[in-house]
Amino acid sequence: PGKVVDPYRITDNLRLGTSYNPPKVKTHFAYPDDGGSFAHATTRCIGIGNCRRTGQEADEVMCPSFVVTREEKHSTRGRARLLWEMLNGGELELWREDEVFDALDLCLSCKGCTNDCPVSVDLPTLKSEFLAHYWKRRRRPRHAYAFGLIDQAARVASRAPALVNAVTHAPGLSRIAKAAAGMEPRRDFPRFAPRTLRDWFAARGTRNTGGRRVILWADTFNNYFHTETGIAAVEALEAAGFNVTVPRAHLCCGRPLYDYGMLDLARRYLERVLDALRDDLRAGVPVVGIEPSCVAVFKDEARKLLPNDVDVARLATQTHHLAQFLADADWEAPRLGGRALVHGHCHHKATGGLEPEHELLRRMGLEVEPLQTGCCGMAGSFGFERGHYDVSMAIGELALLPAVRRAAADDLIVADGFSCRTQIEQAGTGRRALHVADVIKLALTENGPRPT
Repeated sequence: PGKVVDPYRITDNLRLGTSYNPPKVKTHFAYPDDGGSFAHATTRCIGIGNCRRTGQEADEVMCPSFVVTREEKHSTRGRARLLWEMLNGGELELWREDEVFDALDLCLSCKGCTNDCPVSVDLPTLKSEFLAHYWKRRRRPRHAYAFGLIDQAARVASRAPALVNAVTHAPGLSRIAKAAAGMEPRRDFPRFAPRTLRDWFAARGTRNTGGRRVILWADTFNNYFHTETGIAAVEALEAAGFNVTVPRAHLCCGRPLYDYGMLDLARRYLERVLDALRDDLRAGVPVVGIEPSCVAVFKDEARKLLPNDVDVARLATQTHHLAQFLADADWEAPRLGGRALVHGHCHHKATGGLEPEHELLRRMGLEVEPLQTGCCGMAGSFGFERGHYDVSMAIGELALLPAVRRAAADDLIVADGFSCRTQIEQAGTGRRALHVADVIKLALTENGPRPT
């Protein structure tokens, strides 16, 4: 009382000023949550700095690269700021700036920022957009083609899987193959399965013809590498009474393409998927995914790349994670005692969360311990790329790998992501992680021997 103040005008001290006119640039993604503007997407960050936290809660992921490097440019905030500066002139060249490329190089595209950031900065989308322009009319590094086009390489390799496995694991030949692919020498090639999931299903045929129809998405990793997990998913759905269909055609969601900015090709991949599934989607047939990152493409990237296709919305709403789908179906799961340590894939956390999976495992009689682990560090092909190994392993050693090593011998290690299971296997833990489908198969086979 008695004090007279002269307050600032409402337009004073604005971050961008009243005359700010966001640059308009042609983009691949539609940015439906940012008014269709890449520039607006870069201004989401308001500097809160949650991405600079170095201790995560159980359901938090952001930001693994900052936690390891402790450098501002490797935080979500730092990267968003660099992209904004690139767009708004100054010393940074539009789309061709190596400083921006270097800052984005250690981004794992884990989608942690989309959930954990208070304003939901979507760095994976911004990174993919930048890389698409950065590499335009340029030759990408070898690993971008080896890993980005893994579905095509795996399709060829599946014709002679035993021979390919022999070549990629023979000491001298393996070294040459890794160099040709731009792969980290300290990593091992995943082994191809003797038979693909699609071939197995085509030979075996459908069951439960009177049951509700469901499409199981045969992703690249569980089709060509971990076929036994795909088979377990088929058998789990059939045990729940569903009539399972596995598309026979070679289809891929294109997830690895986003990591290298191959967005024109990613759009064509999605268009092929939609053309193949369009009738089923319009008939309301659910799509069940085994690999969390593929589910994330259908729920997230697809609507940003193809915003005008009405069936994209159907694909997003009708696509489910396996455990979520079975939990929602109120299936009386088979019983399996013991304890399960559950590591959540980052993209799973960003597209529905792990609670349905925890609930399903509890129904099976398991004591569930959600691991407070954040990102595993492999992040798709990130940990396989030459130059990323040390960061990949440092992220894994933050929480996941020590937790796995501490686990009792009869504890089940559950990790739905192919890359998460691969990180655990190749990090010298001596343990093999299981997909939730594998756990269900253990229960269905009446407590068979537990893999260690």
